[in-house]
Amino acid sequence: MHVIGLMSGTSADGIDAALLEIGPNKGLPKLRLLHFAVFPFPRGLREQILRVADAGSGATAEICHLNVLLGELFARAAVLVSRRAGVPLRDVALIGSHGQTIAHLPNSTVEHRVSVRSTLQIGEPSVIAERTGITTVADFRPRDLAAGGEGAPFTPYLHALLFRHLRRDRIVLNLGGIANLTFLPKGRGLRRVLAFDTGPGNVLIDGLVTRLTGGAMSADLDGRIARSGNVDRRLLRFLMAHPYLKRQPPKSTGREAFGPLLIDALLHRAATQGIAEEDMIATITAFTAETVALHVQRDLPRGAASAELITCGGGANNPMLLTQLQEALPECRLVTAGEAGFPGRAIEASAFALLAYLTANGLPGNLPCITGATHPAILGKIVPGRTFQGIR
Repeated sequence: MHVIGLMSGTSADGIDAALLEIGPNKGLPKLRLLHFAVFPFPRGLREQILRVADAGSGATAEICHLNVLLGELFARAAVLVSRRAGVPLRDVALIGSHGQTIAHLPNSTVEHRVSVRSTLQIGEPSVIAERTGITTVADFRPRDLAAGGEGAPFTPYLHALLFRHLRRDRIVLNLGGIANLTFLPKGRGLRRVLAFDTGPGNVLIDGLVTRLTGGAMSADLDGRIARSGNVDRRLLRFLMAHPYLKRQPPKSTGREAFGPLLIDALLHRAATQGIAEEDMIATITAFTAETVALHVQRDLPRGAASAELITCGGGANNPMLLTQLQEALPECRLVTAGEAGFPGRAIEASAFALLAYLTANGLPGNLPCITGATHPAILGKIVPGRTFQGIR
């Protein structure tokens, strides 16, 4: 069947849309990417999303409004990716929409004698289903949280389908807003696959560049600022003491840990210690590389530090970050996802097309050994399309 996957990541820079053909193949789904497209958010919307995602904003009415506005834009992206692929909407069976994460709080807090672990993605699926007429599966993360998991990561299932190799170990490293890795031991299937968030990907770099330039820049393009600076070892030691890095998998994180509050602390330290702006960017770029290396060396099986490392996500386009990553993991051979056989930017949207397929067919989409859930769970909520008669 034809399935559309939609995704907007922690960086909130736009909507990724992938149209795939998915069908059975000896017990595991076989998929083929028909078309992938990126739809940048309108001017100012990224800043609005990031402001709402700030835990101190208290913008309830704005969240309510953005939920529907993003639903409309996700629906438009689905229509356009189908049109560009030359596939009529009537031939698309499902849409899987991750939505836009504005809060991810997987650590348990006890209130009124119950454990509360939460996550919130907006981008109303009812709007998507109504505008397109296509059954839409969305809101995948809460079910895994309800089952005792972290609600992330969900891409390892797809990573294993796309990149697992019979004769060599591989690591898939997604350098999105938050960085996460998937360890794929040589062999087939999903057995012994490991995955978790390692910490920041681009979120600190982008956030700090935005603050330092007063919004004139939102990213360190090609790592130019970092290349012009020097790593401040004292600041790097401060960052490497972050409590998230001490946690053992399963684990996941977000902007709550590596967002505005940490950037405030970095700016304060830089001001009191006289750290130059370019040195700050160089240091947090090195921090991203060092956190990945720490987890590879400490939390993966022996020998993983010499595995083939497949990079994807926006950070894979930052030569300075990749250079520092190679220096931190000298035995790894770095290749891009494209070189490994699948467009890197299309991976996350494709993962949610796959999850929609699994959900509609009554199959679990989480891997409990990765998320920490107590059992495999069928993820998400199904919003029927206008001609919904069930999925066969």
